[in-house]
Amino acid sequence: MTVAACLKNRTDYIENPDKTEQGQFVSSYACSALTADEEFMLTKRQYDLVNGRRQKSDVIAYQIRQSFRPGEITAEEANKVGYELAMRFTKGKHAFVVATHTDRQHIHNHVIFNSTALDGSRKFRDFFFSALAVQRLSDLICLEHQLSVIEKKPYRERQKRIVYPPKESNRDHLCGIIDTILAEKSGDYEAFLQKLEQQGYEVKRGKHTAVKGKGQKRFIRFRTLGTGYSEDEIKAVLEGKAKHQPYQKKQAKEQPFQLLVDIQGKMAEGKSVGYKKWATKFNLKEMSKTLLFLQEQKISSAEELRERAAVATERYHTMGNSIKAAEARLTEIAVLKTHIINYAKTREVYAAYRKTGYSKVFLETHREEITLHKAAKAAFDEAGMKKLPKVKELDAEFSELLTKKKAAYPDYRKARNEMQGLVRAQKNVERFFAEEKPAQENEQAR
Repeated sequence: MTVAACLKNRTDYIENPDKTEQGQFVSSYACSALTADEEFMLTKRQYDLVNGRRQKSDVIAYQIRQSFRPGEITAEEANKVGYELAMRFTKGKHAFVVATHTDRQHIHNHVIFNSTALDGSRKFRDFFFSALAVQRLSDLICLEHQLSVIEKKPYRERQKRIVYPPKESNRDHLCGIIDTILAEKSGDYEAFLQKLEQQGYEVKRGKHTAVKGKGQKRFIRFRTLGTGYSEDEIKAVLEGKAKHQPYQKKQAKEQPFQLLVDIQGKMAEGKSVGYKKWATKFNLKEMSKTLLFLQEQKISSAEELRERAAVATERYHTMGNSIKAAEARLTEIAVLKTHIINYAKTREVYAAYRKTGYSKVFLETHREEITLHKAAKAAFDEAGMKKLPKVKELDAEFSELLTKKKAAYPDYRKARNEMQGLVRAQKNVERFFAEEKPAQENEQAR
């Protein structure tokens, strides 16, 4: 990507109509917001002509981001504050564009200013702690406008963030909107789709209804949203034949305990004393969780833990091998069925080919059919088949194997989780006692 294309991408992003209320909150200085990227490049060329110097790794523009507390400021006032920040920082010597985005809970500004001065004689020289200078200037302007700023606290007084807002996917958001529309009991299916369009979704009607929201690259089919969201289920709810159950996002289960850190190995790699303190605390916490797990499993000795882990591992591998064997047989059936069908379809053509004495002209005319017939015959000979099975029998066997395979998966996942928990606990116990032995030997030596 060229420098000009990269600059255009940045200006197009900050001036996005969906983020700036259709360009209402975009302002500029000494340039047009619509052609800022071209004007910045033109000023750079003027600088090259005036000074006769051209740098390979050159900075065309700089960007500043400025955020405000939710609900504290309007978009119009935020744009004015951003404009004032850019003007005071550049001292009016550089062209800039200020775009205020309102697509988030917190209103924020994007400022892009030209690195080349307006007269084309010199460029903005970035300096150490320039970000700190921008931050202090921004805080000063916010205080002048009676806006809040982030108060700096000593490192020990800072509160570590442990709770994060849940992330909502496009599918979760769509399910929430569908729940709201169905709760309103909106007429028929077409009225339902129209309400989705009013919410900003693009609806693609057809055999399978699909929708696409703002900023999404792909359409989402209703039937892929899960139980209660297919076209037929939504129509049944709208007609009053069924009751809709709102979507509830399943919380991911946290791992009960993690593997202990190999402190001695990490220290040998050159880790610091601070890391050793953290790892020691981490190991104690995870070891306590491991002991609780062993109590829940009613395991009272290391020998019993090893036996249980070995049995669980053997069961997991046995079930896995059974599923793999079923999958291999399913593949064989699919291939064999294809060969049988091809053999039956091309039998008459191959018989005619033999009657012609394997004519080259006939071969060129029916090369595809003859090739399929030969491939099928070779597969039968390789498998040692004297009598071909019927397609119906293969279909019945395929269906039976597929049903058994699907039924075995829940037990297979359960066996895998059980095996992983026991093996993890076994490794933690072994590592814990391995680290305790050197400590005890040191105590005895003293």
